[in-house]
Amino acid sequence: MNKPAPAARTAYPHFLPITTRWMDNDVYGHVNNVVYYSYFDTVVNEYLIRAGVLDFEHGATIGLVVETHCSYFAPLVFPERVEAGLRVTRLGTSSVRYEVGLFREGDAQPAAQGHFVHVYVDRVTRRPVNLPADLRAALEPLCAAARTNQTE
Repeated sequence: MNKPAPAARTAYPHFLPITTRWMDNDVYGHVNNVVYYSYFDTVVNEYLIRAGVLDFEHGATIGLVVETHCSYFAPLVFPERVEAGLRVTRLGTSSVRYEVGLFREGDAQPAAQGHFVHVYVDRVTRRPVNLPADLRAALEPLCAAARTNQTE
């Protein structure tokens, strides 16, 4: 299996600082692998909430995760601060591929990077729906930045 090359900090247009917690470390002295996925969820949902396009209690449309992946390059350790970078590399009809880079505070290269794919569905029927216009508009700046950095 080929490990993807780490994407530089400049590939991510949105960042969220995340403070590691004592409980994030495992018995091996570094942040446990499952916690990285929590960080992925945190940066994506923070972005969507701040953009006003995620109403997790009453929204008619919800995103369901259908695929995830993470590549680890260097350990993160409590009490380090993590800066989670976010970009969108695919904006489909009913799905979005979010990519996240987890950086030690100030580092140019990620300690880990990965992705997850949301398929947007009707809250009641759980059937795929077209991405709402406001969601698409909120995500487009993350796509433009990803395309710009891929061509550099």
